[in-house]
Amino acid sequence: LGLIRIGFSCLDEEIFMNLYPVLVRPLLEYCVQVWSPYKQKYINLIEGVQRRATRLVPSLRKLSYEKRLEKLKLTMLIERRFRGDMIETYKILTGKEDIDPSRFFQLARERGDPNLVRGLKLFKKRGCGKKRRNSFSLRVVNPWNKRSKKEVQARKTSG
Repeated sequence: LGLIRIGFSCLDEEIFMNLYPVLVRPLLEYCVQVWSPYKQKYINLIEGVQRRATRLVPSLRKLSYEKRLEKLKLTMLIERRFRGDMIETYKILTGKEDIDPSRFFQLARERGDPNLVRGLKLFKKRGCGKKRRNSFSLRVVNPWNKRSKKEVQARKTSG
């Protein structure tokens, strides 16, 4: 952030939106499915970087964080992490990633149906220790299972 502040004395919304997604956000989101913070103090620290970054635009400085995000058409990082988790889950389950889904997930069975219900429901493993409780393969199960059939069986991840 310091380099942006020093290097760009006249920072408007357009210039900021050309710089921030390229220089700052990738650092905040790199491999986020692996290291995604779950403790509030770490979530706040990471969100604080985006909060400070949005204050770099002089015309937005006096607005609340939420208003700055709205003006810049940005979302909170926790929302982006959640969305990224859902997209990555979809890509793993549909074979769009070169990863065997059984390494991460156990697909659930419906009562009376001996066949796996592919991509619809995930089985949540029990008895995992504190360290694994917030790992990608466990934290996505409940939100994924709440998705509608239409969302889960979509052909693409955007639009």
